Amino acid sequence: MKLIPAVAVIGAMLVSTTTAVLADPVKVRIASHVSALSPLHQQSQMFAAEIEKRLPGQFEFSLFPGGQLGKEKALITNVKAGSIEMINVASGVMKLDKKLGLFDLPWLFADREHVQRAMTGGLEEAVRARIEEVAGVKVVGVYENGFRHVVNGKRSVSEPKDLNGLKIRISGGKFRQGVFQQMGATPQKVAWKETFTALQTGVVDGAEAAAYGFYEQKHYEVAKHLSLTGHVYTPSFLLASQSFWDGLNDEQKKAFSEAGAAVTADAYEGAAALENKYFKEMESKLTINKVDLKAFQAATSKSYDDYLSSQGDDWLNLVRGAAQKN
Repeated sequence: MKLIPAVAVIGAMLVSTTTAVLADPVKVRIASHVSALSPLHQQSQMFAAEIEKRLPGQFEFSLFPGGQLGKEKALITNVKAGSIEMINVASGVMKLDKKLGLFDLPWLFADREHVQRAMTGGLEEAVRARIEEVAGVKVVGVYENGFRHVVNGKRSVSEPKDLNGLKIRISGGKFRQGVFQQMGATPQKVAWKETFTALQTGVVDGAEAAAYGFYEQKHYEVAKHLSLTGHVYTPSFLLASQSFWDGLNDEQKKAFSEAGAAVTADAYEGAAALENKYFKEMESKLTINKVDLKAFQAATSKSYDDYLSSQGDDWLNLVRGAAQKN
């Protein structure tokens, strides 16, 4: 048997170690369809910083907010195909599977604390598993895009009847349109970037979106009322392509999983802080009012029937079981 001198072995190990240290960092793109003012961009920054703490110098993250690499549907398609490393997206994930349509149900959550209790009570685990099963991607983190509210130029919306007769620019599919129609509103399809002009000219009376959307588009300049309807809550999903994930070593996979979980609390706090900031900056421009949550829940209770009949009540029970604080 040929013996290799120990010094040669040590030398080889040093060369190997030096090579690993000097290796170029792996370049990782994290793309989103929403702007740098959104919680999603903040979450991507948090995650990248956390990985740098855990694996210094091994990865170089580049963030692409605002649809720079494509709209939400295209980003989801590309991460599934492995042509982009990571994305942080929101409502488009709901279209991957009807079970995920839970988050399209109106007035599902009372507040952000209710969301977090449901998520830690088993909902997040179930949602993660479902997405990974149907989409073939790795769910690195589940955070927050936020609650959606209503702005309009006619009147404050405090209860369902206040929506009667209003032309509302609505994002989402037929289900959300149907919910607003039930309360007498007329849903309108208008491109998001054209909504300011539509509000200004009266093509629409109002619009529904998350707080950062109203703020970045300056809807407060052409709408008099912001009603905190909170009619839909949408999580955000930090996803990695399966091919990128499979290319990570065990240490890196562990770090990515742990980092995704580690920033969760800060992600929720950051989303709340951003929302409060935008409300604060808009409150001098328009009136902001709360709504009668129970009245809206009662008015839309039948909209749950189709979901329950086709998808069962297991996820909904997790939400309802978390409604009250322990």
